[in-house]
Amino acid sequence: MPYFGVHQSIAAGFDAAVYDAANMGYDCVQIFSGNSNRWANKPIAAPEAQKFKDALEKTGQFTPLIHDTYLINLASPDPELLEKSIARFADELKRAQILGVPQLVMHPGAAKDDSREVALDRVAKSFDQIFASLPDNTTKVLIETTAGQGSYLGGTFEEIAAIIAASDHKDRLGVCLDTCHVFVAGYDFRTKDLYDAMFDNFDRAIGLDRLDAFHLNDAMKAFGSHVDRHEHIGKGEIGLDAFALLVNDPRFADKPMYLETPKKETEDGESWDVLNLKALKALL
Repeated sequence: MPYFGVHQSIAAGFDAAVYDAANMGYDCVQIFSGNSNRWANKPIAAPEAQKFKDALEKTGQFTPLIHDTYLINLASPDPELLEKSIARFADELKRAQILGVPQLVMHPGAAKDDSREVALDRVAKSFDQIFASLPDNTTKVLIETTAGQGSYLGGTFEEIAAIIAASDHKDRLGVCLDTCHVFVAGYDFRTKDLYDAMFDNFDRAIGLDRLDAFHLNDAMKAFGSHVDRHEHIGKGEIGLDAFALLVNDPRFADKPMYLETPKKETEDGESWDVLNLKALKALL
């Protein structure tokens, strides 16, 4: 059985995010390490970090995950933006280490006016620069599959494989597969045959041994649309059958699967986070 997690706000504190996830019945939690819309964040105080670690221990939660800020673009051809992105991503790794979070998930960025090949290599070189500057940092980076919209990288398994292949620090890199993103990027997995074909493709391109986590999101938009709009489990274009295949796949029985579905409550005031978890558990 996989471990189900959910993205939670840290507005009330890092520890509050853990307790909120646990109170809803989740096994693990994903958070931002600071304000996701700012380049600079206040340092994490030692007591804050300890409260977070204590909350994980008290609730029995494990495998917490940090999502980096969306401002970062390690593929940027703009020297100033690239420099800011490298500095901020290095800070994200430091913050993860302070909190004791073993993995940091990120979007590989956008090529803008550059070729995709040049941009992919720039991401790998950015990783190498950052890892070399933090020799004592042990946080693993998970490259997230993306919807592949416009010049955004990561919409194919081959692009993620190219980043990993070009890096001198391959042991520090894994993958987080987002179900909404791969679906709208053009990977259909709504039947058993299509599901098997997608993961065979992933295994050939990247290797299933690098698949460390999942984001579970249904898709509001159509297959192959390249439009990134998350929907509640079973309420979108993907449907429940595909999620049943995934959560019952023995290859992923020990993998964390985090929901990033919309947070707005139902008209009856029910929590969609609770309802989505019930929907997933009903498929087991």
